[in-house]
Amino acid sequence: MGYVNEIKIFNGIIAGDQKILNLFYEKNFTTVHSFIIQNSGNESDSEDIFQDGFIILYKQLKSDSFHIDCSIHTYFYGICKNVWMNRLRRKFKVICCGAIDKLIIKIEQQSVDLAEIDEKELLYRKHFLKLTCKCKEVLTSFFDGKSMKETALAMQCSEGYARKNKFECKKNLIQMIENDPVYKELALISKSDDVKKIVI
Repeated sequence: MGYVNEIKIFNGIIAGDQKILNLFYEKNFTTVHSFIIQNSGNESDSEDIFQDGFIILYKQLKSDSFHIDCSIHTYFYGICKNVWMNRLRRKFKVICCGAIDKLIIKIEQQSVDLAEIDEKELLYRKHFLKLTCKCKEVLTSFFDGKSMKETALAMQCSEGYARKNKFECKKNLIQMIENDPVYKELALISKSDDVKKIVI
């Protein structure tokens, strides 16, 4: 794939261009799906790993130090592969890698060590993306340290409504995270407040 097309994909992902995102999904999902299925996974795992991998890729693309010397598709496959292998290690499953270990995935040294990804953050980001636009807006405002008055002004509503909305959205986000099988796998200490630390 040419340099111009790669740049177009980079920019499209960062900008949230739906057409580019759809094409990226179509181009890469089958490969990721095949790898997951061949290595103790299922359909649901494929979707989860693809989404987790995409979040990592998005963060990398926004980094000033990001650089790769392979195609973005090869790079993304490498991310998904590492995330899944890391998850399998947590589950203590037997992995028959065979030729998989011989795959040459060129990922720069300055890239994050994918085996040490903060999966709590991935879990938060995955479910945050599922929230309504209003919830994303009010929680983003809250995380940015804005006051309820500023939030209400931006949302064009009363402070009381903004506060109630923040409470409900935060509650929904916490429930989604707690119900995720990955959250249970992570065994985030059996304290009810632990999940709140992800979103507070």
